[in-house]
Amino acid sequence: MRVTLAQISPKLSCDNIKAHLDIITEHKGQSDVIVFPELSLHGYLLQDKVYENAYTLDDIEALIEASKEVDIVIGMVHQDAKAIFNTALYLSQGEVEHIHHKNHLPNYGMFEEARYFFKGKSVEAFDTQYGDVMMLVCEDLWRAEIIATVAEKKPKYLYVLANSPARDFSDEGLLIESQWLAILKTTALLSGTTVIFVNRTGFEDGLGFWGGSCVITPDSQTLAQCQLFKPEVRTLDLRSSLFDANRMIMKHG
Repeated sequence: MRVTLAQISPKLSCDNIKAHLDIITEHKGQSDVIVFPELSLHGYLLQDKVYENAYTLDDIEALIEASKEVDIVIGMVHQDAKAIFNTALYLSQGEVEHIHHKNHLPNYGMFEEARYFFKGKSVEAFDTQYGDVMMLVCEDLWRAEIIATVAEKKPKYLYVLANSPARDFSDEGLLIESQWLAILKTTALLSGTTVIFVNRTGFEDGLGFWGGSCVITPDSQTLAQCQLFKPEVRTLDLRSSLFDANRMIMKHG
């Protein structure tokens, strides 16, 4: 499988669909799955505007249609009935294959997500044409019970969409980057799963997002990593036969 990491800097608005479609059009011929960051259709610090900017599935019909040619993973503010969720969607073959509502909403320091979003209540594996998959949104993966669920289900691929701000700079580098890599590698190793992490870049109201999107192999090696602090769209060949061999060892060894 070939996967495209779309490490973008979304606008803080509901005017990002065309930018997504442009990337999809450019890369669909060389990719099987294109992955965007958390809340990629809106930006992060919407605050009270989440209610007026939320999308229903009807609002993303152009993206659903585009998934007839390539699978797409996006992040958006999703209005489902009267509830508003921070959501990851998997679009494939002109259908919404799976919807994951973020379970864990940070509400400390610079984060106020619990003020604006409803919590998701489940983490599920689902089938795609490229194998079984799970999706998480940012803070979800910072919970031991979520990592345990992924390790139990052992999906072939785990997509992690993030809006992680840069913080804790030191002479050794960016602390949040090393913390994320530790969590991603631990999850990959415990579950025998290829972990695909896509984090955004850009600035919003004083927050700078660090990027560093990457793919971690089931033996916890970094296959590739995007640059820090700059947008980058990068396509990788996951060489699934090698990963499958390692996954079989993890399942039965």
